[in-house]
Amino acid sequence: MTPLQSILLGLIQGMTEFLPISSSAHLVLFPYFMGWEIPSKDAFIFNVLVQMATLLSVILYFYRDLMEIMRGFVVSLKRRKLWQEPEGYLGWLILLATLPAGLIGLLLKGQIEWAFSSPMAVGIFLWCTALILSISEKLGRRSRSLEDLKWWDALWIGVTQIAALFPGISRSGATMAGGMCRGLKRAEAARFSFLMSIPIMLAAGTMSFIDLIELNNSKQLLLRYLPGFFSAMVVGYISIHWLLKYLKQRSFYTFAIYCAVLGTVVIIVQIIH
Repeated sequence: MTPLQSILLGLIQGMTEFLPISSSAHLVLFPYFMGWEIPSKDAFIFNVLVQMATLLSVILYFYRDLMEIMRGFVVSLKRRKLWQEPEGYLGWLILLATLPAGLIGLLLKGQIEWAFSSPMAVGIFLWCTALILSISEKLGRRSRSLEDLKWWDALWIGVTQIAALFPGISRSGATMAGGMCRGLKRAEAARFSFLMSIPIMLAAGTMSFIDLIELNNSKQLLLRYLPGFFSAMVVGYISIHWLLKYLKQRSFYTFAIYCAVLGTVVIIVQIIH
């Protein structure tokens, strides 16, 4: 992978990680359509880097929120009153929402790895994202805020994140849709989605980084891919800000149409070839 390729893929990761259009699908499809033959080891190292970059962008964007959540979390533990501190309560809900996808991800690791090598599977899963977003717009009442969220709501949103383990089903899209189906306003569902992404992205990134440091020449490749890291981090931060502002006034239908069109193109290309 060249530095230019790493920058372009970093931009794509930063834009699509938080928009409900599946970053994993775009990282599979873009090199495929461009005819880039990237060795699996290089792709693995790069994916670890850009995932850590977008994790850093969401931490930076929600830094103040995270400090309040951590403070409330510690206070709730000290007082042994886990549900009375609002910020601490939100922290417990985020952890609860993280559990389902984390457990299932370990069980379905082989199937998930297969899906990442299949453009046809990505195309089908993009259509699933389009349906998920459309259904959430139809069913969501969009009247609740995060202060109204209960533990069973958080668990339900966590269950929806399981679908996003497969490339083409957007993690942010699935969890935002899950929040909207529990009555959350669009921007509130997006905020919870971004916050709950931190634990699972941190866990996945840590596990991948451990595998990465065991590879030969990993240090040289890391240096080569730093431009992609920084482009993913900067664009990821901008994407979060833009989407939260966008969702205060507009719906998910634009993203649903985009996923349906892209999925259709991918499926047609696969059938022709």
